[in-house]
Amino acid sequence: MHISNIKHPKNNTMQANFERFLKPVFQVAEKTNRLRNESVMNFQGGEGFESFETPDPKQIKVEIPYEFNAKDYLSFLLYINSEIEHGLMLQYLYAGYSMGGSHIPEEYQPKVKNWQETILGIAKEEMGHFISVQNVLKLIGAPLNFGRMDYPWDTPFYPFPFKLERLTLKSLGKYVYAESPEGWIDSDNKYAQEIKKDMESVTDDPHRVGALFAVILSLINDTDQIPDELFNANTYAFQAKFDEWGRGYTGGQRGSVPGGPKGSPDVLVAPLTCRDDAYAALSEISEQGEAPKETENEDKPSHFERFLSVYSALSDAKKELGDSWEPSRNVATNPFIAERESDGSLESSRKAGTDYEQDAIKNPEARAWAHLFNVRYRMLLNYLAHSFVLDNGFNNNGAISPRATIINATFGEMYNLRSISNVLVQTPLNPGGADGKMTGPPFSIPYTLDLPVGEANRWQEHQDLIEASEIIIESLTPYVSQANLKYLNVLREADQGLSAIIKELLSNAK
Repeated sequence: MHISNIKHPKNNTMQANFERFLKPVFQVAEKTNRLRNESVMNFQGGEGFESFETPDPKQIKVEIPYEFNAKDYLSFLLYINSEIEHGLMLQYLYAGYSMGGSHIPEEYQPKVKNWQETILGIAKEEMGHFISVQNVLKLIGAPLNFGRMDYPWDTPFYPFPFKLERLTLKSLGKYVYAESPEGWIDSDNKYAQEIKKDMESVTDDPHRVGALFAVILSLINDTDQIPDELFNANTYAFQAKFDEWGRGYTGGQRGSVPGGPKGSPDVLVAPLTCRDDAYAALSEISEQGEAPKETENEDKPSHFERFLSVYSALSDAKKELGDSWEPSRNVATNPFIAERESDGSLESSRKAGTDYEQDAIKNPEARAWAHLFNVRYRMLLNYLAHSFVLDNGFNNNGAISPRATIINATFGEMYNLRSISNVLVQTPLNPGGADGKMTGPPFSIPYTLDLPVGEANRWQEHQDLIEASEIIIESLTPYVSQANLKYLNVLREADQGLSAIIKELLSNAK
């Protein structure tokens, strides 16, 4: 993935912190690029790499900035990486959810559906990356990070400005660019040249987020600065594991495109016990994104290869159906929930102080669905965070497994977010829907992602959010269709079941 300096005003504090804390990463980037350039890289007609040699992280010595020791700096960089994985995951999800609609010709509907599943499959793999980074943080005794910065997002590590937008050829090109291997964007590949031209208005002086992985891997391998005793194998029971989180992804069961790369990799959720485990997990995450040696990944195409396959197919479709045709609905860009009583300052696609568009959700029904989405998004993040303080033995309370309860609830919210998103992208943004623009899932970051201290308080917070959700569901009932009312009733039943378990856990805790 590439990093770039964004073309909008810089915050002086951010720049100062960049110089103080992140400059070593870019110094490593320069050394990494020199080592890469010394290796042999051949293109075969712009289609792939014949050979590629990754620099040995042991050749790279990381200078730790003041105000950090080596372990704390490693934690800091993993924290940044976690936010990047989270942000990419949400943008891919939003793009995937936007796809479809009545304007899709019948003969193209299966293709668009497959493109959608490919993109959503990549998003789910990004969640695997996000969870695996938490495992590394847990292993080294660092704070976990389930959050992200809200838009507008200004960071020199991010491949492009954070933007929730519909799937178009241009937005898809950004995702190809973000996941592309070193050197591809400057090759004579026709798609690389096309995407590079589109990206010129978005990025300037591109760098590579691979430098971030280079520093992290170098630090993990540095036995002088990172001693063996830092890696705490006793955290294994609390970490995420594939048999819990890899549902439906064994053997690359999802994410293929007919005519494109076959299969897809497993979701990478690796529990860790030592330095070697952490190194292997982060290396595999990096490879799943770029996979620069195509010949070594024929049965497990990378994110880059799958995005590029969809890009190629969509480019061909637009030649047949017209350049104005898109495989997605006309959904909002960076949607946010408008005030009930507008003071005239809310305008569709208003500028947010930079180059970011934001669309206000003014339709009361859409606004209620968006509130419900935000509550369920917060619930998902809370459940995920809670899972890292539970195991199947120590935390058991009677016949109930708290860890299994939380993991099942997390999966339930993943499905709920997709279901609510499917409603939002078919609900007008504005009352009456005269402009034809639909809503989209806002993914608003909660006011806090910190869990309360104590198990009873954590379960009570889950109960509080179930009650908040119920209030919103009540407000929705006057608006919804019979099909959507059926979904809300099923959601209520699931909430009632979880609420009963929570009440039993709270009762046993007294």
